[in-house]
Amino acid sequence: MTTTTPHLVHAAAHGDEQAWNALIDRYGPLVMAVIRRFTLSPADAADVNQTVWLRLVEHLDRIREPEALPGWLMQTTRNECLRLLRVDRRTWLFDPLDRTAETVVTAAAPGPGDLDEQLLEAERHQALRDAYDELSPRCRELVGLLLTDPPLSYEEIGARLGVPVGSIGPTRGRCVHKLRTCPALMAFRGGKEVLRDAATVG
Repeated sequence: MTTTTPHLVHAAAHGDEQAWNALIDRYGPLVMAVIRRFTLSPADAADVNQTVWLRLVEHLDRIREPEALPGWLMQTTRNECLRLLRVDRRTWLFDPLDRTAETVVTAAAPGPGDLDEQLLEAERHQALRDAYDELSPRCRELVGLLLTDPPLSYEEIGARLGVPVGSIGPTRGRCVHKLRTCPALMAFRGGKEVLRDAATVG
């Protein structure tokens, strides 16, 4: 079974390098997804990415709710991107009569509403991925088959798993319950929003 985020945070805070690398592997794509929303230059994107992980090192031993780490990383990344854009706006020299410059500066940062919605969606997906990782291998396999497009029949699922068709429904119910009550989902807005996504499995 995949190591949970709380375990990784605790181990990394006590100097476990493998746990730290596992956190970066697990949440690095989430951080980069937020950075890409701001269309930064490659150099600025790399700076923000490095700064975010340095901030986590500084706060690692003070994290009280490890399940909320994805949200913390997203907010920290967002803040660092906005800080960098504010600095760039103050230092970039351009012709005030040139509307092209104004367009470039304005387009660099998404609007507050758009960005919040995008970040919420990214955090929701990350919470679902974390919850899926915390399921048992058997449940992960079943949930994966239930989400196949086009959908598989219970007969096909039973044949692939080597289990009676009649056992799939009850097993699905148990797996979906575990998914819905996973700490990773509960930490995301009290688990309310992502329950709608998880419900599509059941």
